Amino acid sequence: MTEDIFDVLIYLFENYMDSEIDIIPDTDILQTELKAAGFNSGIILKAFEWLDTLALQEEPIFKSEKNFRIFCAEECHKLDIECRSFILFLQDMNILNSVSRELVIDRAMAVDNKNVSIEELKWIALIVLLSQADEELAIAHMENIIYQDTPAFLN
Repeated sequence: MTEDIFDVLIYLFENYMDSEIDIIPDTDILQTELKAAGFNSGIILKAFEWLDTLALQEEPIFKSEKNFRIFCAEECHKLDIECRSFILFLQDMNILNSVSRELVIDRAMAVDNKNVSIEELKWIALIVLLSQADEELAIAHMENIIYQDTPAFLN
């Protein structure tokens, strides 16, 4: 079974973040459950590190909604034109703000994959939004984008 951190993140989302469970088990219990579900220890640790880094991100001192984004060469290499356009689409639709946009890009760049697919990017955006306060509407929009059959750009 080829697996990556997205498999772990999706499992955690579907079993804990998207449910009515008020208390998430501690890390040791989660690791045991993930191992029992068939994930290897290395992938589990990478997923937890990815989530920990997201949780430790500091709020930027300077925030402005009147800005634009130029992607550097490394970002263009890892995020193809479809991914970059999708990020800007999410910002235009007010699903991402400038802070969450940067978090999505940061977390996408932190993934070990050579390239990030559009499906992986959608999950990254959702998980980033889940880590932010007062983003219920944006989270609902992102869930709709992930679970619908038609491409988000056509809606």
